Amino acid sequence: MIKKIVAIGPESTGKSTLCQQLAEHFNTTWCPEYAREYLNQNGVKYSYNDLLKITQGQLAIEDHLTELTVNGELLTKDAGSPLTAHRSQLLFIDTNMYVMKVWYEYVFEKCEYVVLEEITKRKYDLYLLCNTDLPWVAEDMREYPDEKPRKELYNIYKDLLINQTTPWVEISGSYDERLHNAIEAVQKFCL
Repeated sequence: MIKKIVAIGPESTGKSTLCQQLAEHFNTTWCPEYAREYLNQNGVKYSYNDLLKITQGQLAIEDHLTELTVNGELLTKDAGSPLTAHRSQLLFIDTNMYVMKVWYEYVFEKCEYVVLEEITKRKYDLYLLCNTDLPWVAEDMREYPDEKPRKELYNIYKDLLINQTTPWVEISGSYDERLHNAIEAVQKFCL
């Protein structure tokens, strides 16, 4: 049975890096954040309607990778060997509908119903809440370099996780510490 582990948190908190490292460690794959692809293709200025397209893209890529994982069709690369089919029980997901909910509400003060509906329908096995203790790294698509909104967003994510039933773990410290703590959490809750 597939176990889904989601990394969430404010921007520039190492979610993508952590998912990629965890996928490598557990010899599986990870689901990237679709917003990056969308904003790279369409420009960093976005509207409320763009968020709906990003939501749809995120759901589609997660569903596609879930199906490939369940069917054992994921391609992974073992050291020194070509890409091969690999049956994995883990899928690491960078961003889910909680992130979209926060994004909608923080920027536009309202949220699309499809996001709320998907939050109730989709089931995950573990959340990794990435703290803001990493230095913020400037990127064209990042919006909040100041500490105040980053902490505010972190607390919004934490409140969401406290008020739901899926296990969650705060991930903080250096990149190495984050990876170590995340591996321990995955082993504890998902293996």
